[in-house]
Amino acid sequence: MSRSVVVAMDAAADADQARLHQLGYRQELKRGLSTGLRYGGPVSMTLGWLVVSAFNGCVALSMAEICSAYPTSGGLYYWSAKLAGKEWAPLASWVTGWFNIVGQWACTTSVDFSLAQLLQVIILLATGGANGGGYMASKYVVLAIYCSILIMHGLINSLPIQWLSWFGHLGAFWNVAGVFALTILIPAVAKERARPEFIFTHFNTENGMGIHDKAYILAVGLLMSQYSVIGYDTSAHMIEETKNADWNGPIGIITSVALSTMFGWIYLVALTSIMVDIPYLLSPDNDAGGYAIAQALYTSFHRRYGTGAGALACLGVIAVAIFLCGSACITSNSRMGYAFSRDGAMPLSRVWYRVNRHEVPLNVVWLSVAVAFVMALTSLGSQVAFQAMVSIATLGLYIAYALPVLFRVTTARKSFVPGPFHLGRYGLVVGWVAVIWVATVTVLFALPVAYPVAKETFNYTPVAIGGVLLLSLAAWVLHARFWFQGPVTNVDI
Repeated sequence: MSRSVVVAMDAAADADQARLHQLGYRQELKRGLSTGLRYGGPVSMTLGWLVVSAFNGCVALSMAEICSAYPTSGGLYYWSAKLAGKEWAPLASWVTGWFNIVGQWACTTSVDFSLAQLLQVIILLATGGANGGGYMASKYVVLAIYCSILIMHGLINSLPIQWLSWFGHLGAFWNVAGVFALTILIPAVAKERARPEFIFTHFNTENGMGIHDKAYILAVGLLMSQYSVIGYDTSAHMIEETKNADWNGPIGIITSVALSTMFGWIYLVALTSIMVDIPYLLSPDNDAGGYAIAQALYTSFHRRYGTGAGALACLGVIAVAIFLCGSACITSNSRMGYAFSRDGAMPLSRVWYRVNRHEVPLNVVWLSVAVAFVMALTSLGSQVAFQAMVSIATLGLYIAYALPVLFRVTTARKSFVPGPFHLGRYGLVVGWVAVIWVATVTVLFALPVAYPVAKETFNYTPVAIGGVLLLSLAAWVLHARFWFQGPVTNVDI
């Protein structure tokens, strides 16, 4: 490497540290780094994906603009503190931070538990399927698989940042290569494929949930896409380990949404092309036990080759992608927890606000693992309770995404000073679209998803989200308002 390149890299690193010092922190982290099918069917999965992605793009653009102005690993709650105004900064920071970190814990729970369930289905199909005497794992076995996945993710995130960077590159490569391979393979193997009209216009109203209004069905069907495109605040939480942070951080946010939109849509179109018998795919009496994607792949390969081995390989590709996603979730959890503890907002903050000799926040990595495991214990008692817990992953995070954007377009409308990445005169318009979209999604997530409403079908999402809000406000009123002042500087400016 030439001397000029080394000098340029050192200058970039110094600039990042200088900007972090301006924001009040010293450098310590090392830089180097079936719902849609049931509700609406193909239309919800293909066209609905594009609609949701367009609005999520507005959320991402607004977040990226703010990220460029305030490149710290605190991310959302730091932004809220800076944009809400001096009087409201501590409360805004407190509420945003707790919605963010609880949402991230729930996101890890959701991703890793879905992987455990997928592995259970792979084992079921590999041993003969539900109708051929295959092994159906109990909820305790699924929880044990889930625990093993969490531990592996904890170990990966205990490695130095260079290794996390490598896993990040692997995840990007695996998703692109996997989607490319599956997009070609799935339609080629299937003997019976849906026509383009079915993929883009067929509307499934036979959901078995007592919902018949098409607008209502489509609205609920959009939630699958909303859940899938989430977690793009990771770039913000890793920003103190990112070079040229005030530019690369925002670009990371935007790129993650753009690539997810493109490759996700291509994959959904390919997958929808083999879902010609929707009622059978959703039936719990099929070989995959009602796991629609697995059954669609298994049926296609079995009809073509007389064996479902190829389907298991495809599911394996998906499983690896989910595994790498879960690892990234722990990475984001730990950096958010580190930053929140740095500002004294978490119980035992001095324990979590520590880095090891590799400059990795090791304690909070394993805190994230432990909390995600405790959250999953609700699956042993009630599936309804577990689904409510997991719902915080989507809605809690999007509320945390929207709060700093809301402050950006209201209290800080005139005082906001943009960074290198900015939206210019379109910033306010894009910001308002993002806020209105999150408000709309909040209402959609609160709607009942089955009628008649009973204890087994009641949507507890409002209860779960309301619980997070009430607990954070109660903690503020009774305790935190006396000492929490928002982000705390650790340098003498």
